[in-house]
Amino acid sequence: MHYRRELAEKAKKAADKKATLGPDVNLDEFEKAEVPHDSLTHEDLTKLPEEEKQRLIMSGLDLTEKERGGTYFQMDTKAVHCHTKQEGVEVIPIRKALEEFDWIHDYYWKLIPVDVDKYTAAVELELHDGYVIRALPGSKSVYPIQACLYLGKDGLQQNVHNIIIAEEGSELHVINGCTTSSHLKRGAHLGVSEFYVKKNAKLSFTMIHNWAEDMAVRPRSVAQVEAGGLFLNNYICMKPVKSIQMYPTTHLVGEDAVARFYSIIVGSPGSEHDIGGRVFLKKPGCRAEIVSRAISNGGKIIARGHLVGEVPGIKAHLECRGLILNGGIIHAIPELEGHVDGVEMSHEAAVGKIAQEEIAYLMSRGLSEDEATSTIVRGFLSVDIPGLPPQLKAEIDRTIEMSDKDVM
Repeated sequence: MHYRRELAEKAKKAADKKATLGPDVNLDEFEKAEVPHDSLTHEDLTKLPEEEKQRLIMSGLDLTEKERGGTYFQMDTKAVHCHTKQEGVEVIPIRKALEEFDWIHDYYWKLIPVDVDKYTAAVELELHDGYVIRALPGSKSVYPIQACLYLGKDGLQQNVHNIIIAEEGSELHVINGCTTSSHLKRGAHLGVSEFYVKKNAKLSFTMIHNWAEDMAVRPRSVAQVEAGGLFLNNYICMKPVKSIQMYPTTHLVGEDAVARFYSIIVGSPGSEHDIGGRVFLKKPGCRAEIVSRAISNGGKIIARGHLVGEVPGIKAHLECRGLILNGGIIHAIPELEGHVDGVEMSHEAAVGKIAQEEIAYLMSRGLSEDEATSTIVRGFLSVDIPGLPPQLKAEIDRTIEMSDKDVM
């Protein structure tokens, strides 16, 4: 408890501290009080109204749970459904973990300072819930674990803290879907996530955002990867949202550790995305890759990427491609930072439009102009992500396919 009191004191001092990046969000405009919800069974999930089920499906949730190894489902401020059927994998609401397990304090706020900005401070001072997903040493994930953070109450600020741990030699795949009720108009989501990839472990984390048009979203995440570990971080946001700002950071702290970031972003009119990825390569043999695809339909997209090579013998590559369909702004900011001789780092960035000759060629093959454009957009958004299990790759492809009609 003394540790939590110290965290609270630090957080209070940062309660008004603006973030370095992104437009400022006035948190006083949102409600924070806990929203009561009854626990949901598997059958309850499948009996939700059809409109709500579609929102959940679009955020990657398998309501049948047949293709999932476990589920965490939070409605507003409360975990309402949490279980695992995967041997060797634990799924626990974080408030329960903090109350019952001493080991969680070895991970809680250890990678992210609680006083980074007012958003991290708010998560600690008014924590609603969140999840702990832990793969025990040597366990191998067959199906992905799914987590859904859902907002149903209009005007609510949801404060979440997540911890994901892949113990030594384990393999863990997580799909995290964030969405709102079809009736919600505005709200805020503040999320802190800490990832621990132990020696020779593999963790893939896919985040799918399916927000309402007047949502302010401020995730804060940091990962640490030990020797021989692999961290795959995939992010998909193809629906309208008012403002998202995040800059997930990974520290490769062991030899031959690997991190790969892949993001797919579509910016709609009135939306603002400030999204990036940063990797620190601290030991010989470390590898990193950041790949982003961005389409603007009238929104503003800032695509950041920052690779920091601190020792000889590392390799890293950054790739950012943007496509402007119907106006808007795409601002690509690639950064390479080499501190010593012997680093191998590269980047490429491009922003453009669909070539008319490509459309003409596909139309000559019998497609309409809309069909031709849609085909080109799908090809542009398709990113080859090595190391994904077939079930997870199929889920990402399905999300892109379902959202494709909204891109045009």
